Amino acid sequence: GAPTVSIFQKPPGLIPPGGSTTICCTCQRGYGSFVLYKGGQQLHTLKQSGSRAEFSISNATYKDRGTYVCHYLEGGIVLARSDELEVSVEELHLPRPDLSVLPGHKVAVGADVMLRCTATHPSTGCYLYREGWIRALLLSGEQSYHNLSHVQEGDSGRYSCQCYTAINALREWSAVSRSLDLVVR
Repeated sequence: GAPTVSIFQKPPGLIPPGGSTTICCTCQRGYGSFVLYKGGQQLHTLKQSGSRAEFSISNATYKDRGTYVCHYLEGGIVLARSDELEVSVEELHLPRPDLSVLPGHKVAVGADVMLRCTATHPSTGCYLYREGWIRALLLSGEQSYHNLSHVQEGDSGRYSCQCYTAINALREWSAVSRSLDLVVR
């Protein structure tokens, strides 16, 4: 079958000007090459280690924001394209929220887990990130939490969250929370 390509940001979240992040492209086939596009423009051919390639953004500016896509090539032929990854660069004015996990960081398969993002200021909403996800999960309401019921090993990973306050049409963003590793055994 045709290979599939994933794209994600590590660490996830909005990047402040001057901040840094890495765009990761992965493919289960490990012998081709990746080309990174932004807004339809070819940026880089990425060097690969195993089945993944990484592109670092450091000292980010507003020019770095946009839509990124990875193409996977073998012998110069594009075999697969990733979904689109939106990268955002914004001033982060609000303090970072706290991410907590109940009942704890290490749980057994089948357990029910709650990830709670607690803003230190009144917030409109929070986003839950997981390293490897292409999109964040919007958590709304006063209690910003996400329930994972009957967790599987695939729910293991590194989670973080980020909150915003909407005043008029403007969004003010928090810094990203400290990340938290969930281990499902």
